[in-house]
Amino acid sequence: MSDLRAPLQQPDVMTYEQMLEKVRYEGAYPTRERAEEAIRLVLAGLGRQLTGEERVELAARLPFEAALTLTAQVPLPQPVTGWAFVKGLADRAGASIATTRWDTGAVLTTVADLAGPDLTSRILRQLPSGHALLFGQAELTQAA
Repeated sequence: MSDLRAPLQQPDVMTYEQMLEKVRYEGAYPTRERAEEAIRLVLAGLGRQLTGEERVELAARLPFEAALTLTAQVPLPQPVTGWAFVKGLADRAGASIATTRWDTGAVLTTVADLAGPDLTSRILRQLPSGHALLFGQAELTQAA
């Protein structure tokens, strides 16, 4: 008698190289190095925002190198709004807000793909307003 149960399979995990190429494509960056700069900047910033189970789950879904960047950060006592997040990253990078907003979108839409819709929704519930658009999601608010 054969065992008809299918073995548990892990979902395909994106390699860091694949993540770099996806971010490079999404951000229309001329080099892999530029895409990597964006990944490091944005994931470090996100690592300062996320706490708890969502942080752990996201790190598990990211390629190892990206997960290290995320988890090496000490979370802030209180996460900041999407606008303050982008402004803070721009200040750290010495870049314009427009360029940093572009970088943030290129990286976080890739992160949302890796996280999947359920985890992305839980991450967005943890963060203040203004982050959904950065993840390529609609900003939904409840009517008063």
